[in-house]
Amino acid sequence: MAALRIYDHLTRNLRDLTPVHPGRVGMYVCGLTVQGPPHIGHLRAVIVADVMRRYLTHRGFDVTLVHNFTDVEDRIIARAAEEGVDFRVVADRNMAAYSAASRQLGALDPTVAPRVTEHMPEILDMIRELVAKGHAYEAGGDVYFSVESFPRYGQLSGRRVEELRAGSRIEVGEQKRAPEDFTLWKAAKAGEPSWPSPWSPGRPA
Repeated sequence: MAALRIYDHLTRNLRDLTPVHPGRVGMYVCGLTVQGPPHIGHLRAVIVADVMRRYLTHRGFDVTLVHNFTDVEDRIIARAAEEGVDFRVVADRNMAAYSAASRQLGALDPTVAPRVTEHMPEILDMIRELVAKGHAYEAGGDVYFSVESFPRYGQLSGRRVEELRAGSRIEVGEQKRAPEDFTLWKAAKAGEPSWPSPWSPGRPA
């Protein structure tokens, strides 16, 4: 059987698929921020991933598909406040709607569907490591990723830092060093859901 070739966005070339572990392939699909019900754009991503997964399985690979959910975020919190309910009510409702719509299309369930709120220790460990390596910094209880600290930033998207800087800005209340830096951890306002951290009670951003 001919080698399976896929497009590598980093090198901009077709490359033979060579799994890290022979016979096994891991797929990660960046999932929804569940502030609202799913739309056709979300479901397009489901179909693309499902087709690829099924084909890899057909080729004899053991496929693990991970599809994550961001279940705490500003828009979710705002929607919950409008409705007068806990943020989890909004997140759970929209996650259920997404899963139902995916199944209606005949897509297989992901192997694993992690939620942000279920992995706070791992998220905090990752941010701590970035701070320790000088790639992130704390300011006013928030933690920002320093784009300037990583020379290869933008390599995957093909955009230079100068291009990112042109469209970036510092919002009111932000204390980041450069406009293109982005938030990793956000200090919670009064009444918002939060988790303890070395920098502030807050949540991933």
